Amino acid sequence: MYQDNVILCASSAYEKKYYLNEDFSSLPKQVKDELQIMCVLYTEEIGGILTLYFDEDGNLEFEVRCDEGDLLFDEIGSVLKIKQLREDKKDLLEALELFFKVFYLGEEIR
Repeated sequence: MYQDNVILCASSAYEKKYYLNEDFSSLPKQVKDELQIMCVLYTEEIGGILTLYFDEDGNLEFEVRCDEGDLLFDEIGSVLKIKQLREDKKDLLEALELFFKVFYLGEEIR
């Protein structure tokens, strides 16, 4: 069904905005709130633009971009923060992957 990446959410330090893909509006409010807090705090601390997306296999990936010449973007901090988020939010991220694989990719739970 999906052959390209599907954006879950994104946050921008430049525009001070957060975006949640409306395809995921059925997620529980607590999950949506946790995603928003996680992404906004990341961009406030590190800078740049953080995008969470599902690849074609249903894996949840983090993508970070920054404007060319952005001297305030913390590249080293970005790598460390994403590693920390993957550890601290492991249960949430795995649950989101399972949700996507079942409801969007049509995989069966084994």
